[in-house]
Amino acid sequence: MTSASPSRPRRPNITDVAQVAGVSYQTVSRVLNNAPDVSDATRERIQQIISDLGYRRSRTATALSTRRSTAIGILADGSPRFGPVGTLMALEKVATQKGYFTTVVTAEEPYSTSVPKALDILDEIGVDGIIVIAPLLSTAAEVLKAAINVPVEMIAAGASSTPNLFTYSEDQELGARMATQHLIDLGHTDIAHFAGSMDWFDGRVRKRGWKSALRDAGLAPGLCLEGDWSAAWAYRTGLRLVEEGTVPSAVFAASDHTALGLIRALSESGIRVPEDVSVVGYDDVEGSEFFLPPLTTVRQDFTALAHASIEVLLGAIEGRDVDRAPSRPVLVPRHSAARAHRG
Repeated sequence: MTSASPSRPRRPNITDVAQVAGVSYQTVSRVLNNAPDVSDATRERIQQIISDLGYRRSRTATALSTRRSTAIGILADGSPRFGPVGTLMALEKVATQKGYFTTVVTAEEPYSTSVPKALDILDEIGVDGIIVIAPLLSTAAEVLKAAINVPVEMIAAGASSTPNLFTYSEDQELGARMATQHLIDLGHTDIAHFAGSMDWFDGRVRKRGWKSALRDAGLAPGLCLEGDWSAAWAYRTGLRLVEEGTVPSAVFAASDHTALGLIRALSESGIRVPEDVSVVGYDDVEGSEFFLPPLTTVRQDFTALAHASIEVLLGAIEGRDVDRAPSRPVLVPRHSAARAHRG
């Protein structure tokens, strides 16, 4: 995804103040920390330059010298879906554990007005950096257009970083490959995908992982039906496939709720899971081990995602390099997928 917006203006930093004042970085730091070993004239001149440049001290720097917490802004889109909610809760929890305050602002449709307003609010209240939970392409598009004076990180699976914004996510394409490969390893060759919405980054990368796993195994992609992540859609779609006589031998469902709806439709139609059809989900939602049968799925580690996301943001705030490798999901085998029948 690209944006034609101009680069954001860089916020003045302590080095800029030191250069204009003709003093060392340490002298400016002593003024900021009210240290006594600076002359009144020098102190007054540096304070005036700070005002003229519009320099605002980073709370990260304050935390290093005073042990006080810094503040992180979080922009969420208000989605009730498992992934965005799990990500938000984990970010808030991990940030608190690390000693940082969080301020959460929610943007809703139309994103063209709510996203810039939310980012401006976070910028104006003085957060040191912003993490945007952006499951939707439409949300991300507005974030990319915005001009913000602090580092902005966007959690969006498969999205590319730009000069103005960097991205981070779990490797959901890998998770989809794991799910599909598990079915391939069980001997299935007719593997369908009950996909999520293509308006979501998650839906796109999970579909891509399914296709690439089949391609690498020398198998043609099976049936792919795009839905809305819900159990209701999957239930209706499963009943339709039964009626049409086009039920595949295995299905990778883009979410556990999708898997749940499909399994019910098959069960009501006298089709057994996993004896007749194997099903693998994605998310490992609470209670998925109590589905009937217990669901084989891919677990998203929201805590690991939150730890890494916050570390990446703090690295940008503090001007240091950090590991930006995506966090990895985990395949959780249970009992909803079994070895394919040999015909």
